[in-house]
Amino acid sequence: MKKLAFIKRSNGRHWVGDGFPVQSIFSYRDIHEEMSPFLLMDYAGPTSFEPTDKRRGVGQHPHRGFETVTIVYDGEVTHHDSANGGGTIGAGDVQWMTAGAGILHEEYHSADYAQRGGPFEMIQLWVNLPARDKMAAPSYQGITDAQIPRVELPGNAGTARIIAGEYMGAKGVTHTFSPMNVWDMRLKAGSSFSVELPEGHTTALFILRGAVRIGDTHMIRPSELAVLERHGTRLAFDATEGTILLLLNGTPLNEPIIGYGPFVMNSWDEITQAIEDLNNGRFGTIASSS
Repeated sequence: MKKLAFIKRSNGRHWVGDGFPVQSIFSYRDIHEEMSPFLLMDYAGPTSFEPTDKRRGVGQHPHRGFETVTIVYDGEVTHHDSANGGGTIGAGDVQWMTAGAGILHEEYHSADYAQRGGPFEMIQLWVNLPARDKMAAPSYQGITDAQIPRVELPGNAGTARIIAGEYMGAKGVTHTFSPMNVWDMRLKAGSSFSVELPEGHTTALFILRGAVRIGDTHMIRPSELAVLERHGTRLAFDATEGTILLLLNGTPLNEPIIGYGPFVMNSWDEITQAIEDLNNGRFGTIASSS
């Protein structure tokens, strides 16, 4: 049975651009070894925006060496990038962007959402790429809610959407560069859940709403990340109330991590090269979205 290693709480709140008020749950600066292959989690919301004609969000910025994953619970975001990827995602949808060798992208509230306003809630993950894939060609996966397999949990405990990985024969449509599970789970009050996961893999639960109990004493509450020990294969927990959580599970990469702002590589020489390539226009340009 997997035991709780520790609970990670927010590093603090800040704005990303003028459209994303986030809590930084973890990053490559703190628990990247314990969370590998996951590098960062920003939790935006839950909040609400008033209607506006203003373009809210974050403008053009670069990435290299990893993937960004945006999971929408409420609101809408429109994405454009220098690899000609892009689109608008709304509640239930996922954007999985491979920065790889280098990409410029921008993320704004969709025009329709900005004009009507309303609730807003999202998670953005940074997922590390293995050293052999850090210079992979940039790409974009826009995954709609309808494309994400939904599984009824045993014992009428609730449901799970399989964004990446596999559970009970349901396979996520997302392409990943290393084995991982990313599941959006909804559990009923008083339910129990257990699952067999690979020995030695990273496992964590992030609570958006509700609460779960791990073991006899450990309560995990909203905006908290429960990081499990890698030893053991059975994960088990109880939902003490109606709960929404994100399960993260994956193979640790066990490679050096050198991060510098929007670049995450394996050495400082590679970081220096990323900066040089950006400054020399090798990340491309974003076609006008106006």
